[in-house]
Order: sequence, then structure tokens, then C-alpha cells
Amino acid sequence: MDEKEIPKKLRDKEENLSEETKSLIAALPSDIDGYGIKIFKYQGCWYDNQRLHSILNYQVGFQPQETDIVVASYPKSGTTWLKALTFTLLQPLRHPLDDHHHPVLNHNPHELVLFLEEIYRNSSIPDLQKLSASPRLFSTHMPLHILKVPFKDDSPCKIVYVCRNVKDVLVSLWLFKKSWLGKNVGVEKCTLEVLFDYFCRGVALYGPFWEHVLSYWRGSLEDPEHVLFMRYEELKTEPHAQIKRLAKFLGCPFTEEEEKSGNVDKILELCALRNLSGLEINKTGTWKTGVGFKSFFRRGEVGDSKNYLTPEMEARIDMIIDEKLKGSGLKF
Repeated sequence: MDEKEIPKKLRDKEENLSEETKSLIAALPSDIDGYGIKIFKYQGCWYDNQRLHSILNYQVGFQPQETDIVVASYPKSGTTWLKALTFTLLQPLRHPLDDHHHPVLNHNPHELVLFLEEIYRNSSIPDLQKLSASPRLFSTHMPLHILKVPFKDDSPCKIVYVCRNVKDVLVSLWLFKKSWLGKNVGVEKCTLEVLFDYFCRGVALYGPFWEHVLSYWRGSLEDPEHVLFMRYEELKTEPHAQIKRLAKFLGCPFTEEEEKSGNVDKILELCALRNLSGLEINKTGTWKTGVGFKSFFRRGEVGDSKNYLTPEMEARIDMIIDEKLKGSGLKF
């Protein structure tokens, strides 16, 4: 079965989506990832059963609006931080920055900007009434070619993608899994060395990493008005310039008066990882999936992977990434 036929088949039989999806997933190429979880290859990337079911629901049922904004990333690339920044930039009239009841102070960013994979987990027609405000703000870990299946030429959503150095992503993924899965789902057996090997082979959730990044990189070159490619490292080293770049892309650039009044600094301080991690909600709260919010905050430092990867591991992944990105114009 040609994988590209799946979305059309699902559209033709939406009334039997659940059973149809199960059948289609079973027909896809499959493998076992480093945690012992069965994953399926759909249109070039890997997903577990639950996420693939959500993605197929999304591709069938999502009705994009021209004002929609999607925050996208490969897992552990700065998603939580970018969600907080994007949400705050879009809320100046509803939630003043000096408001002690500002949503960012009382909610985890993943509660404020829901994943499309979460919204479409159980249905292709979920209730989106609570997202009726314009612009609607979503997030995803889907690569661009998967995300854009429901898009129409007359309803181009704006997409903000954050990319992070592959070595820091890998280490952050491993530590994140350890922090909340504990002894479950094969975590004890999945050492950093094991995860590294699977990652280098591209057999990882939402991977291969390079295909994911390249999908958004190429999208940003082809359509810079609707796809913004950001780098985590630049957000860390030049936050003022990057947040102004983000605000301009979102259609809410800082006015001269706002800059003079210190709004750029206020937003950066409000959304700083050190501030977010110290909030009560993020120290004690729990996501509906059972993940403690504190698991989404670690050191967030650039180059921390050097404390975990051997020189041989670094050399191997550098060689792979150089080969995969060759000719694209994208470099780490």
C-alpha cells in the first residue's frame, strides 16, 4: 500500500475512521525504537500508534483558518519556551504584562498552547469552541509535510519552527524520558548509547531528526511569509533581536513606545526558563498525560551535551548530519 494514499482513503470513509485507521496503521512499515515501543513509518517519519492515530485524525478533520498560528518543533528543541513567548506576544490587550494573574504565571505553556496531536487524539472532529478566539494558537511536533496536508492555498497558517543543535536534543530527550518514565517502558534498558544508535539510524519518534528539520528549513525558504525558522541557540544569545523578529512575523511588532517602555525585556523576563521553572504550577503541577510539569524544565544550556557524549559519539553524529544536510544551506 502506498503511504501517500492514506489521507485520501480516510477522507472517503470518515465515518469509519477509527477502525480504518487501525487497519491502515497495521499495513505500514514498522520497527521497534530504543525504548522497546513499536513505531510506524508514515510518509518518511516514525510515530507510535497513538500519535499516528492522532495525526491521521488531524489530516482528515482539521479546518485551517487564515489567522491560525502553529508553534512547531522536534521534541526537546525549546518547545516550552517558544510556546510561552508566542502566547505572551499575542496577548497584550487581554493580559497586560504587569498582571499578576497573567496566564503564563498560572499555567504551564503546554496548557496554554495545545498540541494538535493531543487535540485530535480521539476524534477527527474535536470540540474547538475554547479555541474560537482569533488567532487560534496550536503546537505540533509533526514535520511540515505532514502538518500541511489539510492546508489550502487560501488559508495559509503561520508556522513558527524552533531548531536546536542535534546533540543537545538527543541528550535532552534521554534525560526527559528518564525523569518521568522512571523504570517504565524500557527506560532502564535504554541507555544513552542505545538511544544514540537508534537516533543516528533515524529510527526515533518523529524522526529522522534531519528530515524533520529540513522540512521546515525548506518551507521557510520557499514561503518565508508563512514559515519562520528560528534557532534555539540564537534565542539564547540574542534574545532581544529574536523576539522582535518573532513579533514581526506574528503580525504584532513592537511599537517604538513599547520598546521604550521596556516591553521586550518584560516579556523575556516573564517567559525566561528560570522564571517559568520556579513557578508553583511548574514545580507541582501535572499534565493530563501524567507528566509532571517540572520534567519540561532542565538546564536549557547550549552545548550541555558535551557533558554526556563521548568524542567518538560527537564525531559520528557530526558526520551524519553533515551528510544529510549537504547542499541544503542549513548548518549547525
